[in-house]
Amino acid sequence: MSITPIYAALLALLFVFLSFRIIRLRRALQVGLGDAGDKQLGRAIRVHANFAEYVPLGLLLVFFVEAQQAPFWWVHVLGLLLLLGRLLHAYGVGQVNETLIFRMLGMIMTFASVVFAAIYLLVSVLF
Repeated sequence: MSITPIYAALLALLFVFLSFRIIRLRRALQVGLGDAGDKQLGRAIRVHANFAEYVPLGLLLVFFVEAQQAPFWWVHVLGLLLLLGRLLHAYGVGQVNETLIFRMLGMIMTFASVVFAAIYLLVSVLF
């Protein structure tokens, strides 16, 4: 059974949710481009962009780890770290009155997924 497609699908749904959040705010504020100085819209745009910056690399690394026939539980750990990291980050940064812990935990989990996957791949390929 393939594991990475599960996380790809869940992250894709989160990406669409974040996209619709921006669309909803743009309609409500009547803003076609940019954020017009609105803090909530600016944060929603940044959450979406940050997601788009980190998730493709993270998913690609999880896929490569799975392709190296890593234990299923390890692929799940990496996928969950990425998914939960992106959820926490989106929640934390998405709040105008941000609680920094969610943003921090989200980035730590995202970085952990990327770094652990990269290390696993290097070790599995080089040794």
